[in-house]
Amino acid sequence: MTEATSVKKGPTRAYVLHPDRGSGSARHAPELALEEAVALAAALPDLEVVGAEVVRLPKITPATLFGSGKVAELAARFEAAGVDLVLVDGPVGPVQQRNLEKDWGVKLLDRTGLILEIFADRARTREGVLQVELAALSYQRTRLVRAWTHLERQRGGLGFVGGPGETQIEADRRAIDEEVVKIRRQLAKVVKTRELHRAARRKVPFPVVALVGYTNAGKSTLFNRMTGAEVLAKDMLFATLDPTMRGVVLPSGRKVILSDTVGFISDLPTQLVAAFRATLEEVLEADLILHVRDIAHPETEEQAADVGDILESLGVDEDVPIFEVWNKIDLLSPDTRAALLVQDARTPGIHAVSALTGEGIGALLAAMGQALDAERVAAEVFVPFSDGRRRAWLHEAGVVTDERPEEDGFRLSLLWTARQKAAFEAL
Repeated sequence: MTEATSVKKGPTRAYVLHPDRGSGSARHAPELALEEAVALAAALPDLEVVGAEVVRLPKITPATLFGSGKVAELAARFEAAGVDLVLVDGPVGPVQQRNLEKDWGVKLLDRTGLILEIFADRARTREGVLQVELAALSYQRTRLVRAWTHLERQRGGLGFVGGPGETQIEADRRAIDEEVVKIRRQLAKVVKTRELHRAARRKVPFPVVALVGYTNAGKSTLFNRMTGAEVLAKDMLFATLDPTMRGVVLPSGRKVILSDTVGFISDLPTQLVAAFRATLEEVLEADLILHVRDIAHPETEEQAADVGDILESLGVDEDVPIFEVWNKIDLLSPDTRAALLVQDARTPGIHAVSALTGEGIGALLAAMGQALDAERVAAEVFVPFSDGRRRAWLHEAGVVTDERPEEDGFRLSLLWTARQKAAFEAL
């Protein structure tokens, strides 16, 4: 992060503002958007939120975002509350940020900066750290603004070249570009390793099921419930960042690989979507997608629409089946819950569950097996006696329905999926 946007170490008193432009085009209600912004702030360690409010914004002031009267009013409020950091839940231009920090005497982070801070704090794997660094540098590059003559300061060229030389801001931008190239090079190696792992998984006959959903929808809790794993699961936005994969045996006896991915959120910074594309590509490889929704949240429909937008931007194949998993039914009133279970029973592809109590998980696992088995087609292959490895692979995959020895090998009747066929041919 730049010096102007880094969160200071130690306990920090923060104030959250949600600018409400009042256009009526926003997908989320201002009060609920503010609530989410406060939850985002709470996801950062050593941060104490001392106040939060929705600020009506009839028109945007180019220099300071808010009108001069509001800026002065907030300055007095921040001073009285001893605020160190202001979090603005929305985009703030670099010039606006500089002016507001000067007027208020505090550090300021906009929504993108805040989410980047959270990701930087949570990233654990080498890939995750590199992806966050890349996203942060891309964000920094657009915010190279100085408050004083620093912008005009120039580095002189060599004597015989002449000319004005290079401005400091150009030097800063060039330094960032060089760092971006270096990180992309390192990330390419990590991504290559991930692709090798992915290619190896394609040769394994087990289908991949990806969990996606709005952050804090309960994906990790569901993942733990289905796999018996112990992935970090907290009532906190972006509790987990790095993708986790585990094997699950379905009631039919079929084994699948379950993948838990990073949670989505409204207005997810484009830098992060681009940087985390390699991780999110796990979703593109999936044979089945489980879209986990917090059905007890008042804006569950709006959250689902946000997730749909991101899946579309990733280019998820329309042929990949998607189950909607309506999670947290344990938080609903008895009447709402009863109506939901009726809708679940009548609507294909919808499954009401409670990852916390385990209710509905058995039915979900059974439905996953049916969805994956439904794609199987009959086929026949010949395997020579010398190719015992491929024959063993077919039996391990559980796709052999009949086997007949012939003069030079075995004739096998199969019932398999397109994925299993591709995996077999890749052997």
